Amino acid sequence: MKKTPLLFEKTLVKRAVAESFCKLTPQQQWRNPVMFVVYLGSLFTTALWIHALGGHGEASAGFILSIAVWLWFTLLFANFAESLAEGRSKAQAASLRAAKRETMAKILDEPRHGASWKVMPSSGLHKGQVILVEAGDDIPGDGDVIEGMASVDESAITGESAPVIREAGGDFSSVTGGTRVLSDWLVIRITANPGEAFLDRMIAMVEGASRRKTPNEIALTVLLVALTLIFLIAVATLLPFSVFSVQAAGAGHPVTLTVLIALLVCLIPTTIGGLLSAIGVAGMGRLLAANVIATSGRAVEAAGDVDVLLLDKTGTITLGNRQASAFIPAPGVDESELADAAQLASLADETPEGRSIVVLAKKRFNLRERALQEAQMQFVPFTAQTRMSGVDIGARKIRKGAADSIRKFLADQGARFPDSVKQSVDDVARRGGTPLVVSDDLRVLGVIELKDIVKGGIKERFADLRAMGIKTVMITGDNPLTAAAIAAEAGVDEFLAEATPEDKLKLIREHQALGHMVAMTGDGTNDAPALAQADVAVAMNSGTQAAKEAGNMVDLDSNPTKLIEIVHIGKQMLMTRGSLTTFSIANDVAKYFAILPAAFAGTYPALKVLDIMHLTSPASAVLAAVIFNALIIVFLIPLALRGVPYHAWPAARLLNRNLLVYGVGGLVVPFIGIKLIDLGLGITGLF
Repeated sequence: MKKTPLLFEKTLVKRAVAESFCKLTPQQQWRNPVMFVVYLGSLFTTALWIHALGGHGEASAGFILSIAVWLWFTLLFANFAESLAEGRSKAQAASLRAAKRETMAKILDEPRHGASWKVMPSSGLHKGQVILVEAGDDIPGDGDVIEGMASVDESAITGESAPVIREAGGDFSSVTGGTRVLSDWLVIRITANPGEAFLDRMIAMVEGASRRKTPNEIALTVLLVALTLIFLIAVATLLPFSVFSVQAAGAGHPVTLTVLIALLVCLIPTTIGGLLSAIGVAGMGRLLAANVIATSGRAVEAAGDVDVLLLDKTGTITLGNRQASAFIPAPGVDESELADAAQLASLADETPEGRSIVVLAKKRFNLRERALQEAQMQFVPFTAQTRMSGVDIGARKIRKGAADSIRKFLADQGARFPDSVKQSVDDVARRGGTPLVVSDDLRVLGVIELKDIVKGGIKERFADLRAMGIKTVMITGDNPLTAAAIAAEAGVDEFLAEATPEDKLKLIREHQALGHMVAMTGDGTNDAPALAQADVAVAMNSGTQAAKEAGNMVDLDSNPTKLIEIVHIGKQMLMTRGSLTTFSIANDVAKYFAILPAAFAGTYPALKVLDIMHLTSPASAVLAAVIFNALIIVFLIPLALRGVPYHAWPAARLLNRNLLVYGVGGLVVPFIGIKLIDLGLGITGLF
């Protein structure tokens, strides 16, 4: 997995500081309405300071300058938070960019191995061209393998050192530019033009600079803008009231524009306004640290709202490789005879299941493997059409396969499938195993039980998801009996057995029609329709190009269980935003007690009783509130980037904790902070 940059890495901080000043332009600030109000206030107080230098200011030039400086710092701190989040994402993208290098490509004159080829730079490759890549060569561009099989090192993309197998046909034919062939050779058809490759898209996604706002983020922005407008109107009406009261009483002095601007900036939700963008960028960054590329911020946020999770059984819930666990002979057949025939039928079977049958027969009955060149031995490979394999030894035909396939094979030859074996098949399926039937000519010898191993700890993880209000649905091509047993052992809420691409798509649409947010994972072309329909669609990097294009996330590790972690990260981002919004709104209370008595004591002396913090002076009180308003953004940057710790608790419990920690904390912390800053200002004797 790629290294995540340190939170305040020296080079990142330097770059973020420089970019903080570069973002001080109207075009940049306008993107955030809350901070744009602060921007206008900074410009206006700066103008008031320049006017005060002539000796005609509404307050002392030193006081106005102090307010203006700290308003500019408020903007710089908000810019720094955003720049630091973007810088972390860009640093994480550096390893991806390093993989994008100029290589030479062998262009084949004909789309086959053995044809003549010519060399040209990879930057000149175009979609549809066919290339040859041999052991030791870098794959120059994205493509599909049309001939050959080879071991490929994808560590430059995924960060994982273990090589993977890529071969023509099936769901593992897609290759990515920047990876390297370790053995054998591949004939590849290029699937992307220059600048359109998967690596180019990943780098652009990771940069995060053009990240669009998500619906929830837009809703929060509307709320913040509404609060800003309310406070803007309220503060704007205070000046005429203050002037009228002073004129009517014939005593006192009206509030100054500088103080009103300070009051406005402190009351509007500047804390969350300054950190909002950083929270979103950091959410995508945390996802990238988990080796998952999101195509947009919308996908990350949608993950936080997911309440239905569709997971494939094999490789996600189970370990993926079924193992032979028992031989169940038919009546009148000795178990060793069944084991002998099963081993013969599996000698040429290179699948993990086939090898496990050979090993079990050897372990149970000391049956040694026969030489594959044994006389008169012709192996029958497994095909998707027959769903069985076996061996012919002279006129003897031994077959091993699904019960329905063996039944049909025997029926074609006029033989009967025993009811006792059918009962054994059903018993194995009810236990969650996969039954394979073995026949020798027209005799059914019995059943091999293959056992799916449920991953350790997966049941507890599903229990956590259930506590979060997320329903889990297992999808499998197994028969309903097998699916039910595995579902019960794994602890999923529902399952879909004998699933086809159409069934998956239908299931997702049914849940969405009921208002649910659905997430799923997939790697094959047959998963593409369902991935395109799901709200959060995680495609495996090892999968087909169709799957990756249909999804809105790509898991570089090709680990289907990553979907659970993605949901966790999405919920953490939503919780971080909600927690800091709660804190931002709550900390306004302390600012009321700091600024209002200081600002209007000259107009309304009775307001002096609100000075419960007993601040040094009106000028010190206003400046202390403004300084705290700026510094709190800096102190919350680590929390915004790391995210609020998330727990798999019910929504009501999370809300109560959020209100207790960030609501009460937002009330208490500003009182302490403003008082300490006021004491520091009092020591200087300037205010």
